[in-house]
Amino acid sequence: MATFLYKLGRLAFRRRRIVALLWAALLVVVIGAASTAGDPPDDEFALPGTESQQAFDLMEERSPGDAAADGAQGRFVFKAPDGEKITDPENRAAVEKVLGELSPEKHSQVVGVPNPFEAKSISEDATTAIANGVYEVPGPELTDETRGQIEDAVELGRDAGLTVEVGGDVLFVEPEMGNGEIIGIGVAALVLILTFGSLVAAGLPLITALIGVMIGVTGIAALGSTLGLSATTNTLAMMIGLAVGIDYALFIASRYRAELMEGRDREEAIGRAVGTAGSAVVFAGLTVVIALAGLAVVNVPILTKMGLAAAATVVIAVLVAITLVPAALGMVGKRIFGRKVRKANPETGVPPMPSEDAKPSLGARWAGFTLRRPLVVLLTAVIGLGAVAIPVGSMTLGLPDDGNSPTSTTQRRAYDLVAEGFGPGFNGPLMVVVDLDEVVEKGGDADRTVRDIGDSLRDLEGVAVVGEPEMMNEEKNAAVVPVIPETRPSSVETEDLVREIRGMSGQIEEQYGAVVLVSGFTASLIDFSQVMDDALVPYLTLVVGLAFVLLLMVFRSVLVPLKAALGFLLSVLAALGAVVAVFQWGWAAGLLGVDQTGPIMSMMPIFMIGVIFGLAMDYEVFLVTRMREAYVHGERPGQAVVTGFKLGARVVTAAAVIMISVFAGFIGAGDSMIKMMGFGLAIAILFDAFVVRMAIVPAVLALLGDKAWWLPKWLDRILPNVDVEGERLQQHLTATKTAPDPAPEHARV
Repeated sequence: MATFLYKLGRLAFRRRRIVALLWAALLVVVIGAASTAGDPPDDEFALPGTESQQAFDLMEERSPGDAAADGAQGRFVFKAPDGEKITDPENRAAVEKVLGELSPEKHSQVVGVPNPFEAKSISEDATTAIANGVYEVPGPELTDETRGQIEDAVELGRDAGLTVEVGGDVLFVEPEMGNGEIIGIGVAALVLILTFGSLVAAGLPLITALIGVMIGVTGIAALGSTLGLSATTNTLAMMIGLAVGIDYALFIASRYRAELMEGRDREEAIGRAVGTAGSAVVFAGLTVVIALAGLAVVNVPILTKMGLAAAATVVIAVLVAITLVPAALGMVGKRIFGRKVRKANPETGVPPMPSEDAKPSLGARWAGFTLRRPLVVLLTAVIGLGAVAIPVGSMTLGLPDDGNSPTSTTQRRAYDLVAEGFGPGFNGPLMVVVDLDEVVEKGGDADRTVRDIGDSLRDLEGVAVVGEPEMMNEEKNAAVVPVIPETRPSSVETEDLVREIRGMSGQIEEQYGAVVLVSGFTASLIDFSQVMDDALVPYLTLVVGLAFVLLLMVFRSVLVPLKAALGFLLSVLAALGAVVAVFQWGWAAGLLGVDQTGPIMSMMPIFMIGVIFGLAMDYEVFLVTRMREAYVHGERPGQAVVTGFKLGARVVTAAAVIMISVFAGFIGAGDSMIKMMGFGLAIAILFDAFVVRMAIVPAVLALLGDKAWWLPKWLDRILPNVDVEGERLQQHLTATKTAPDPAPEHARV
C-alpha cells in the first residue's frame, strides 16, 4: 500500500497540471449534469416490515391515488378573540370567508378544505375551530402561487380579528442553515493559518476539500432523480465530506512539510508523505465508509441513501487527498512555508529540523506527563466521561413534530392552539385501518363490524375521541377509524395506547374476522423508534467488527484496536449524555437556540455511532500509526508514544478543532434535527479527540508497554501486511538506492 501510494504521489506531483485539469474537468461535468438533471424526489418515509407501513400499503391498495395519503396536509386553526366564540355570526362569517379563498375554485392544487362548522370540528368551549385541508401534491411540490394564496387567505382571517395559524406541511420551507457553517469554515481557516503559518498552506486543504464536497454534493444532485436521492440526502454528505476533506489534506500537507524539513527534495517528500500519511488517510477513510454504508443494516430507505451518499463523498475526499493534494502542493512550491521562514532560509525556503536540545513541544510534554502518571490520567478521563454519560440513562427517543418547532413558526402556534382548545392528542390522531376483506367475502355487515370495533376502542383508557369510521371504497372491504389519544403524540402514554390497540388485533380478528392495523404519523414515529432500537446491536456489531479487523491489519496488534473500540464507546456515550442534557433536559438550551425540549431523535444513537466511530478511528489511525512507525523503527514503547505525540499531536489537535468547528456550524440551523446532529457530532469529536485519543490512548499504551503491540504468530501469518507505517516502503527505497546501475545497452546479453 505505502509503496503504491508513494509512486502515485510522485506521479501526481510530476503531472500536477494534468491532475488539476482532470479534477477541474470532473467538477465542470458534474455541475453540468446536475444543472440538467430532473428535480430530486421527495423524501419517502418508508418503514418496511412495520405495522404502520403495512397499513399505508393497504390504504394505497384499496384506495389507490388517494390524495389524502400522498398530498400535503393543511391544518387551519381559527381562534376567536378573548371573550367571544368562534360560532358567533361575525366570527363564523370570517372563517367561511377564509375557507372560500382556500377552495378548489380559487386554485387548482387543493382537493378540499372542509367547513369546520359542518364537520363539527369545534372545541367544547366553542372558541377554536379546525379545518383540515387536503392537497393534490406533497408539501414541497406546492407552487409559490398556492402558498401565497394560503398566506393571503390567512391574513383575511387575521384582519377580521381572529387568530389564524397553519399546521401541517402546506407552508413547508427548506430549513434555514443559518450562517453557522460559514463561521465553521472561517474557524477552520484560522486554525490552519496558526498550524502552518502560511496563508497558502492554510488555503490548500480548504480549497481541495471544497472541490471534493462540490463534486460529491453536485453528483448526488445529478443522480437524484435516477437513484431516488432526495434533497435532504446532501445534508450528511456535506457535513462529513467537508470535515474529512479538510482533515485528510491537512495530514498529507503536514507530513510533506516534515519530509522537506528532513532535507528531502520536493518530489521525494511528496512521495513519502502520500506513502505514509496517505496510507493512514486511505484506511481512516475506509473506517468512515464502513460506518456510513453500514446504515443499510437499519433497513430504513432514507437512512440507507443518506449513508451511501455520504460514504461516496468520503471516497471522493480520499481520492482528492492522494491525487489532487500532492498536485496542489507541487504548484505552491516553497510557499508551503510562510514568508518569514523563506526569508530566514533563502537558499532552500525550508526551515531546519528542530535540534535534539530544542524545547519539547506541548504534545511531547503532555505525553511525558502521561507516561509518568498513566493510572491517574486514565482514571480521571474515564470517570469524567462516565459522569457526562449519566443522562443517557433517562434518554427518551422519538421524532420531532410541530411541537418541537420554534415558537416563532405558525406550525408551532397552530400546534399549541389545537392542544389548548381540543387536547394534546388532537395533534397526533391515530389511524386504525381495518381490513374487512374476510367480512365482505362471508357476506357480513361491514358497517356494523367497523362500528363495533370503534366501540371497543372507545372503552380503552387513554382514548379521548373515536371518530366516525370512513370506508375506503365502494366494496367496503377496508375502513379507517380515527382515534384521538388523550396525551400528546410524543408521550409515553400515547405509545402505550398504540401498543394496547395492536395487542387487541388477535382478539378482534377472532371475534369479527377483521384485521386491525394502527398507522398514522404518531404510530409511524413509534415504529421508527422500534426499528432503531432493534437495529442498534446488529449495526454496532457489524461496524465495530469490520473496523476491528481493519485496524488489526493496520496496527498488527490485538489490544490497540480493542482499546480504540472501547474508547469510542466511552466518547459516544458521553456525547449522547450531553445531547440528552441539552435537548431533553434543557440545560443551556437557550444558548444553543433550542426553543423546545423533547425526546431525542430516534436515529441519533445509530447516527452518532456510525459517524463518530468512523471519525474517531481517523484520529486513532493518524496518531497511533506515528507511534507504531517509531516502535517498528526501534524505539522503546514509551519513547514511541512521545515520538508519536511530538510528530502528530499538533496536527491531530488542529484537525479535531477544524472538525468541531465545521459540525458546530450546523448548530445554527433552523431545523431541530440538524441542530441536534451538529451539536452531537461536535461534542463527540471534542470528547474523542481530546479525552480518549489524547489522554486514554497514551495512558493505556504506557501501562501495556510492549504488550500493546502483541499479535499471535498464527494471526500475523494470515493477516495481510498493509504497511501503513511505511516499513516496506523504506526497504524499497533503500534497495533502490543501493542497487547497481544497469549495464549499458551494448553490454547486455
